[in-house]
Amino acid sequence: MTSATQAYTYAAPSSLVDGRLGLATSGGRALSGPAVAPRFFSGVVTQAAPAAAALLGVADVALARYHQPQARPGWVRDPVVTCNGDRLRFESFSACGGVYARLDLLNGALDGEVFDRGTTNVDVNAPLREALARIGARDPLHLGVGLDELVVTTMDGAVVEKKVPLPERWLRGFAEVQVIASGMDQRGELAGMAAVRFLRGLPRKGTVWVAQAGRELKVFDRQVPDSVQLAGPNRLGTLLPLLRFAKSLRVYGPADASSSAWELELPGMRYTLTLSPERWRGFSGEGAVLDDLATDEAENDADVVGMLLNFEPEVEIGLLADRAGMPAARVRAALTQLGVAGRVGYDLSEAAHFHRELPYDKDNVILLNPRLAKARKLVDAGAVRLEGESATVHTSGGARRVSLADGSCTCEWWWDHRGSRGPCKHVLAARIVARAAVETSR
Repeated sequence: MTSATQAYTYAAPSSLVDGRLGLATSGGRALSGPAVAPRFFSGVVTQAAPAAAALLGVADVALARYHQPQARPGWVRDPVVTCNGDRLRFESFSACGGVYARLDLLNGALDGEVFDRGTTNVDVNAPLREALARIGARDPLHLGVGLDELVVTTMDGAVVEKKVPLPERWLRGFAEVQVIASGMDQRGELAGMAAVRFLRGLPRKGTVWVAQAGRELKVFDRQVPDSVQLAGPNRLGTLLPLLRFAKSLRVYGPADASSSAWELELPGMRYTLTLSPERWRGFSGEGAVLDDLATDEAENDADVVGMLLNFEPEVEIGLLADRAGMPAARVRAALTQLGVAGRVGYDLSEAAHFHRELPYDKDNVILLNPRLAKARKLVDAGAVRLEGESATVHTSGGARRVSLADGSCTCEWWWDHRGSRGPCKHVLAARIVARAAVETSR
């Protein structure tokens, strides 16, 4: 696994003083273009206690390593914040790559001025974490995302610099969990105290399946119809401090009951955790969409659609299709491409994409699909020979037989995963060549 280094530079540390929460921003992108320290919002958070607890939860996930926990390292990956105009979205990803967290502060929880829209990192330091934990129900909370010039000039010499590793697997998972979420549907819901009792009654370890049974959610030790898989229930730990504010709990999952998402509705906001299929397994959603990404059309369409995005809170596919002059199906494929590049997220509650840009160096984001890159390399080397509905792919490890009909292969990857984590590089290469042959014959 390769690793890049991300440098965070803040004009001053984030702080919470006398009810004023100032979140320092690092480099990012706004509507006006790249920004060193963008300023997005200043105003009152009308629900201070749940907002502070949920923001602390997002920061806790960024620190966590749920699989093979280790002592906390000396570096911290700072959460990402996106201002979509009428809301603020805070995101983080666990160090182990298997848990994604997002806090959506909606219009009902915010009363203030929006200066710009865009995405950046925010500094969440140890003193700030301690201060957030002390906020009570009656405490006022003024939030500034981006420090104004007055604050910066009164903190001479307070520049904060952090350099943290960004493993390729972690970065790819952060981008691609949005693609996985877009394939989920709501599988269950609990209101108020029922949600509290359910979450507190979950086992801490093992794997269980959860399904709606009347007005309740029931836990099973095996997969049942319309259930979602919950591997490592302890990974839902950051939901527990929020239960005293919870209005409802919604559970989402795909048809195959593998990954799952758990959304707490709080006053004026939502806190969501998306979990990988296994406690030990990080997200590898690129496998599910590699066939779509392997086409030149999707790549070109993504360039067009990407230029039309303006940090909207909800991407309207029909409107984009009209503006881009292409069918809705191609816009959806383009959004898949943009999601894998970290340029869009997915809101389960609204069943819609939203625009954001991961605030990482573009060189770190471009090469997020090594399996697809290897497949293209095989194609360029002329390693694929088509034989009707089959193909032979010649590699340094020997010839691999591929079935184009069912996507099977004789390589170790396919035998290990049987298609559950997407096509192998040999199947991808064969499909690229087969698609090109069809286009040539037209």
